[in-house]
Amino acid sequence: MTRTIKGPSRRTRRLAVGAAVIIVVGAVNAPWLYRFGTDKYHTWNINRPEYKADNGHWEAVDVPEQYKINTIHAALLHTGKVLLVAGSGNNAKNFDAKTFRTVLWDPAKNTFKNIKTPVDLFCAGHTQLPDGKLLVAGGTQRYEKLKGDVKKAGGLMIVHNENPDKPITLKAGTRFTGKKNGKTFEAHESLNIPRAKKKVNPATGKVTVTASTGRVYVEALKRGQKYETGTEDNYKISGLAGADARNTYGIAQKLSFDKKDFQGIKDSFEFDPKAERYIRVDPMNEARWYPTLTSLQDGKVLSVSGLDEIGQVVPGKNEIYNPATKSWKYLPKTRFFPTYPALFLAGQNKIFYSGSNAGYGPADKGRVPGLWDLKSNKFSKIPGMTDSDALETSMSVLLPPAQNQKYMVLGGGGVGESEKATADRRLVDLKADKPRFTDGPPLYEKARYPSSVILPDDTVLTTNGSGDYRGRSDSNVLKSEIYDPKANTAKPAADPLVGRNYHSGGLLLPDGRVMTFGSDSLYSDKANTKPGKFEQQIDIYRPPYMFHGKRPTISSAGAKDRVQLGGSATYKTSNPSKIEKVRLLRPGAFTHVTDVEQRSIAVDFKRTQDGITITLPKDPSLLTPGWYMLNVVDKKGTPSEAVWLYVPKSAAAEDVQAPATGQGLLPTP
Repeated sequence: MTRTIKGPSRRTRRLAVGAAVIIVVGAVNAPWLYRFGTDKYHTWNINRPEYKADNGHWEAVDVPEQYKINTIHAALLHTGKVLLVAGSGNNAKNFDAKTFRTVLWDPAKNTFKNIKTPVDLFCAGHTQLPDGKLLVAGGTQRYEKLKGDVKKAGGLMIVHNENPDKPITLKAGTRFTGKKNGKTFEAHESLNIPRAKKKVNPATGKVTVTASTGRVYVEALKRGQKYETGTEDNYKISGLAGADARNTYGIAQKLSFDKKDFQGIKDSFEFDPKAERYIRVDPMNEARWYPTLTSLQDGKVLSVSGLDEIGQVVPGKNEIYNPATKSWKYLPKTRFFPTYPALFLAGQNKIFYSGSNAGYGPADKGRVPGLWDLKSNKFSKIPGMTDSDALETSMSVLLPPAQNQKYMVLGGGGVGESEKATADRRLVDLKADKPRFTDGPPLYEKARYPSSVILPDDTVLTTNGSGDYRGRSDSNVLKSEIYDPKANTAKPAADPLVGRNYHSGGLLLPDGRVMTFGSDSLYSDKANTKPGKFEQQIDIYRPPYMFHGKRPTISSAGAKDRVQLGGSATYKTSNPSKIEKVRLLRPGAFTHVTDVEQRSIAVDFKRTQDGITITLPKDPSLLTPGWYMLNVVDKKGTPSEAVWLYVPKSAAAEDVQAPATGQGLLPTP
């Protein structure tokens, strides 16, 4: 018997062919399928309740197109709103068009408002004032131009006034003509030159006159190499006649096509959170671009460093702003720092300099950490800093609680466009007999520009950064951590959504969330061939404590929102028996890896039947005058949402002595 063996059925053949096609397509698209599966798993994993409770959670803010800006600065106001400042936003076209932007964001309602911006506040300094306004000082007069991009010869003109009886004012556009070279240059800004100094010898009656000077950037009227100068010359000033023409003149060295750095402005403003507008106040004595503003114990503000009106680092001329008079006065002695130095109030008239800075200044000057006495001008160096040549673009934090006077310096890199970056965590205790930096656990990765934010549970969130200058070679770090100062341990937190390096930062919000902003990469690809794009996305991080169940509450209803140093106030809280600690957190003001405002102060308290009674510390250098966020934290380490509390100026606060005018600065000993 012969048995016939049939071939596969048509249906079987179709299935076989289909399976083969799937295998081929799958092989071709295996990387995509893997990524698709990995992305789906990642999304599922980070949204699990258990993951959020351990690592926290990130989400992007929905920002309408008309409110998206290149956020360079961000400050939390006591209204709960956040001031987002771009100025020209590191965009020369915006600068030329005088398109300056500020946006006011309400994170509770996620609403936005455009704010009229009077000048280019790009790369200004800022700090909280005692009355809740935000002081913003400095900004941009001129953008950097690299050699080859400079079209007109220019440089520094030093203007002399030999008249002891009369100051001289020169308007922008004033022209200077060389007596030898015959070439004419024009001033970009107005300039005031004080009267000359006259001294009479009482014994002989002889009069000695010393000329006063002012500086201004000048530029040739036309393009072309023939307008460049090579040697020093005296310059006649247009518009002056008679004695003024004889007594007032300019002196300039080489006026050329060399690289021109950014230049600063003297303008100062107070932003009023209630009126929601900038209010002009007296200008600083020095133009400043990249300055640091630090609040002092008496409510005044110290302004330090920055690039001046000719693009040079301000040579140690530091000044004080008085909110009562809306005016500035020089400190009597000089002290040099590189731009955006991290300067913290660390006792009455004592300033701690961590060594952190952000960008300009010689590598061998003003970079050593130490404690600066504003009254005596004495500077005591603090040794032990690891990678001391990698403090530029590092992050510095006064660790919580502030009473401990322990500081952390995190990450950073080499001077200028150096490729060097570090993961070092350096710690110092200023209460030690001989303060010295020691090393803590390393950061998640080598990183310049990490952003650190103090949380109300006495931990510190640090996010992002890049392994090279401005994210070069696709070096953005998509990691974050939470550091516990008490245990000296760091644990990974949820990965950020986007890379953030230069021009980025973060702020604690009143409800306990953290917002992050900005990033300004040079390039957008690993080969460094495509220009970078400013990151306009704003993200929100919810720390793990927001996923640990019910949070404690605190109510200011019926309580005083104004409490003197050493004073007491009573608040209602949920489950008073479970309250473990109380913290006052100063609202931050962040830019360029610098936020010297933020600090968390431990507050003594007693439990009542339905709440707590708090008693504030008495030290005015610990609690500078102004608004604070008051939080209670339960025994699980979960903080409440904050209520606002106002601390007025204390009579015990010492004033920093300063001369009545900007004249007669004494040299640094």
